[in-house]
Amino acid sequence: MPPPLPETLVRVNDVHRLFPNVYAVKGISFDIHRGQVVGFIGANGAGKTTTMRMMATLDVPSEGQIMIGNEDVVQRPDRVRRLVGWMPDNYGTYTHMTVLEYLDFFARAYGLKGKERANRVQEVMDFADLTPLADRMMNALSKGMGQRLCFGRMLLPDPEFLILDEPAAGLDPKARMEFKNLVRLLSQRGKTLFISSHILSELGEMCDTLLFIDAGKIVYHGGAESLRRGGAANGEMVAERTVVDITVAGDPSALVEWASMNPGWSVIEQRRDGARLAMVGDDAQALAGGLRKMVMDGLAVTDFHREERRLEDAFVDMIKQQAARSAHS
Repeated sequence: MPPPLPETLVRVNDVHRLFPNVYAVKGISFDIHRGQVVGFIGANGAGKTTTMRMMATLDVPSEGQIMIGNEDVVQRPDRVRRLVGWMPDNYGTYTHMTVLEYLDFFARAYGLKGKERANRVQEVMDFADLTPLADRMMNALSKGMGQRLCFGRMLLPDPEFLILDEPAAGLDPKARMEFKNLVRLLSQRGKTLFISSHILSELGEMCDTLLFIDAGKIVYHGGAESLRRGGAANGEMVAERTVVDITVAGDPSALVEWASMNPGWSVIEQRRDGARLAMVGDDAQALAGGLRKMVMDGLAVTDFHREERRLEDAFVDMIKQQAARSAHS
């Protein structure tokens, strides 16, 4: 028998959001399967936070429908809120409240009582490594500690679907590693996560699938590996390419000029001692022929290595191609 099809937990169907002077979201559609970890990527003002706020029942679509767990976020927001955990990009602090008091306050707000409340608060503190901070005043927390506290608050009602807006913003490397570990543990427990972040490389490591949004429209929905190989924007395949880092002796402008004169090659980034170039396609023989031609054309190549396409480059390329298509439509 074939494996069962994944269960859809979230369905966003042709959703628009218009504000008086801004058309923030322009007919986006996507599904999220139960247990997935989804990365949500876009420049500032692209529509990320507006989309997440609508999914979290904090805003409503102007048109279209969002279903979470077979419940409509507009028609049944009370039922949706039982399924959703929301971690905003910033949270309010209470000057004269400890970490334990803060979590206990929100546990009461979620309707937890007595021993159940105390046990749940302790479970969350242990999971998010907040127990050593139980008596710490909130205004004495570091950025990383504060993010862990906000993360813990989101987990108190044990939601199925977790929406996190820039959860790793401003964190030091150690705190980012701790956050990635928490995401992994939640995924192992069957939670579904929707994570917005500007740190594309980390999203590629954590997430099963990626969503790119630009100017209110979804321009990519797929895996990180597919994106590195070329991927597709709005159903149209983006040409595969090979990225190479080349070091030369002497003036690197000669290498840049060579790339501009040879079809199929382009410059991604010029450096002090060379450049990162892109070659259309991923054929090894074509790449070897390009290197041979560089040398025969008089370039003093001292180092040449192929690199995996970075998600940051893929994102920028996709946005450029989307803008070019819009300009010609």
